[in-house]
Amino acid sequence: MSAGGLDRRGVWIAVAAYVAWGLMPLYWHLLQVVPSMQIMAHRVVWSALLVCGWLFFKYGRGWLRETLSRPRAAGLLALSGVLIAFNWGLYIWAVNAGHVVESALGYFINPLFSVMLGVLVLKERLNRVQWLSVAIAAAGVLWLTLSYGGLPWIALALAASFGIYGLVRKLLGAPPVRGLGVENLYLLLPALAFLAWVEGAGQGHLFAHGEAASWGPGVAGLLVFGGVLTALPLIGFAAAVQRIPYSLVGLLQYISPTLQLLVGVLVLGEPFGRDRAVGFAFIWIALALYAADGLLRARRSRLVTA
Repeated sequence: MSAGGLDRRGVWIAVAAYVAWGLMPLYWHLLQVVPSMQIMAHRVVWSALLVCGWLFFKYGRGWLRETLSRPRAAGLLALSGVLIAFNWGLYIWAVNAGHVVESALGYFINPLFSVMLGVLVLKERLNRVQWLSVAIAAAGVLWLTLSYGGLPWIALALAASFGIYGLVRKLLGAPPVRGLGVENLYLLLPALAFLAWVEGAGQGHLFAHGEAASWGPGVAGLLVFGGVLTALPLIGFAAAVQRIPYSLVGLLQYISPTLQLLVGVLVLGEPFGRDRAVGFAFIWIALALYAADGLLRARRSRLVTA
């Protein structure tokens, strides 16, 4: 903590992580020439090399054995690896298919979806304001469903996969970066096998195949750096949550979907008409109520313990 009571460096590290995640659609948009599944596989491979290398440097060879020594760690991290791979793959596809705004909606919904998982699975209790927040968010999703003429399935699938991923990781309790390292190791061989298969079948163009040209060094560099962009924000986030109150982390997380929404509308030119605005307004009101209630309860708790 700083002299003022709040670690400013921790705040800025968290902000930087959320800004990086919020601007990520611009990066994946640069890779439109590459099929989404191949982008995701490259993301796994290069992220695994970076994260596992960093863990080996910081903790030595014992980090993997120590992480997997936790009860149920092997099975739960395999499950969380599948969930995060699905989330990454769907998100990349959605960005390059012109659904950045709906993806942003998914990450606005995610915190409230996580609340419902807490109630249903962990038997947590909500107060009246929290139930009201959930009801308003549900009304927003219903409005968007009716105005679209169908469920906003991309948003709901992103919220559900990341929410269940968070629940699995909470049940395990493994440190976030070590957990990501194990998840990536589970995914590494399938990702390498898939990339070898598409290259051998002539469907990948990381390398030139006979008369088929490669994507070039620029695209190859972007694919490699995608692993860096996957790992570094998470490493920064893991460091930030050790430095600042988690209630503040909860508020800062809305930087990411807000930036995604702005990128989708202002940069990539996706439509954002009145019907979408009304649905998003419901979600924002629900989040504001939930956040205000959390801050008020945290302040009362501090006053009681002071």
